[in-house]
Amino acid sequence: MKPSMSIDLARRAFLRRGAILGASGAAAPLALNLSLLADAAAATSPSDYRALVCVFLYGGNDYANTLPPVDNTHHAMYAAIRGSLATAQSALGATALTPAHALPDGLQYALAPQLSPIKSLWDAGKLAVQLNVGPLLVPTTVAQYKAKSVPLPDKLLSHNDQQSTWQSNLTEGARSGWGGRMGDLMLSGNGGSVFTCTSVTGNAVFLSGDSAVQYQLSSSGAVAIKALQKPPFNAAAAQAALRTMITSTGTHLFADEYTRITRRSIDAEAQVTAALAGVPELSTPFPGSGLGSQLKMVARMIAARAAFGLNRQVFFVSLGGFDTHDQLIEEHPGLLTQVADALKAFYDATAELGVANQVTAFTASDFGRTLSINGDGSDHGWGSHHFVLGGAVKGRDFYGTAPAIAVDGPDDIGQGRLLPTTSVDQFGATLASWFGVSDTDLAHVMPGLGNFATKKLGFL
Repeated sequence: MKPSMSIDLARRAFLRRGAILGASGAAAPLALNLSLLADAAAATSPSDYRALVCVFLYGGNDYANTLPPVDNTHHAMYAAIRGSLATAQSALGATALTPAHALPDGLQYALAPQLSPIKSLWDAGKLAVQLNVGPLLVPTTVAQYKAKSVPLPDKLLSHNDQQSTWQSNLTEGARSGWGGRMGDLMLSGNGGSVFTCTSVTGNAVFLSGDSAVQYQLSSSGAVAIKALQKPPFNAAAAQAALRTMITSTGTHLFADEYTRITRRSIDAEAQVTAALAGVPELSTPFPGSGLGSQLKMVARMIAARAAFGLNRQVFFVSLGGFDTHDQLIEEHPGLLTQVADALKAFYDATAELGVANQVTAFTASDFGRTLSINGDGSDHGWGSHHFVLGGAVKGRDFYGTAPAIAVDGPDDIGQGRLLPTTSVDQFGATLASWFGVSDTDLAHVMPGLGNFATKKLGFL
């Protein structure tokens, strides 16, 4: 059962981190050795580099207005349910998607008009859509869901629970995420292992592993301790005393661990600052939005990968505001504009850096939203559609099963809430396999994968 998996992984994380700490000894600092990292960088094979970038849309993205149907039959069904919140068919012609493999029953989707910047990536075969994906413990039908005859994810429709479930693929409160568990498997091949899992948007369980610890930086760069950058009160002696106080080893276990982390932070900040200063500015223009700035920093970190001695990296960025219970028409288009502009710039930057085939970005969110509306918006759902983009993506195609456009239909648990037909296990395993995780290690990354017959979805 899922809860026991969470407890087991948490126990393993405690034991492994404890072993690392014990092996270091009370007086042995774990600060980064820059000369050793330089040696590791020299041994790094640039052609073997790969990066995954999770773009998390906090709040629960409205799938129906992100990817509305555009053919006459299905658009009429969608418009009848969505009413005044439906995107007009006349507005979708320029973003209609013609896939390599046609969908059943003449169904044709279009990108929301605001997503037009990434239409060129679809046309070039660099963008794919995974249909109706979400957390599942086992394959589940609507009848089984209603009868509660199979195990179900805990606390469905809850923001914090489902954010954690998506990112960890375990229960809410889990201490590791599937990005971090991928990082665990790649640490030994990375010179600058502290930068294996990097967030540009604050703490995220997605990047926490059993051994891998996420490194956090801002969209402006590494976060420095200001008093160590500029002497407080212009007193060098005060600065030196502060440095000694916050970095000295001690006899108290917790205090010593705190100073160890502080030393690691100081050394990492110095390395990031130096590495970023050593790479040319990107010529690709990025939007000035929060998401655009985050993805620009990811691109800059990728540009500096040789200085870190890295073969594999996992990144996490995010955008909030998708909890559109009301003002869907007013708020959602602007959010999609930010997503499209940032993703297009990021792909262009990877092409500029010559690593488009080595970097894959994908979207994720708490959940989808209801197909039916509440007057001015849509409510919490379950399954949703997500994008995967990059040079290695088998794009211009849909993966998974298109849901029926109906309330109380065969894919609906109520109010147009989609029951996922593809699990996060399968979605994550496909990304992990491309990243370099072996088939035997996929169960470590996605613990529930064995419950599903199809392990990999084919979009990479």
